[in-house]
Amino acid sequence: MSEPAAAKPSVLFVCVHNAGRSQMAAAFLTHLGGDRIEVRSAGSAPADSVNPAVVEAMAEAGIDISSQTPKVLTTEAVQASDIVITMGCGDACPVFPGKQYVDWKLEDPAGRGVDAVRPIRDEIEYRVRSLLDDLVPEGL
Repeated sequence: MSEPAAAKPSVLFVCVHNAGRSQMAAAFLTHLGGDRIEVRSAGSAPADSVNPAVVEAMAEAGIDISSQTPKVLTTEAVQASDIVITMGCGDACPVFPGKQYVDWKLEDPAGRGVDAVRPIRDEIEYRVRSLLDDLVPEGL
């Protein structure tokens, strides 16, 4: 018997510009979790576009995020999410009772080349895989 759609865990990744770390995390979780999980990303001060070095680093990992655009963080996105994972947005991230918050301390790829982005990408992939194991145990 399948679980109702409402039981699907929901994760929101937040960083300042929504152009690097949160985009990579959302892309990995979407890629690895498929339809078992709902994924959002946003920024407290979104950039105009996703960091080109991040797009290149993700393409090397087999994930195309070239069509993604940074999105502004909204109260609704936070309220609709079970877990909010922040990456350096500090006090700009709204906090609501009953939500699980996790802060991932990661280097900011802004203004850095693809060589500097790769280790950040790999750390994000590792953390996303661990998160997915916690949220959706094998067999579900």
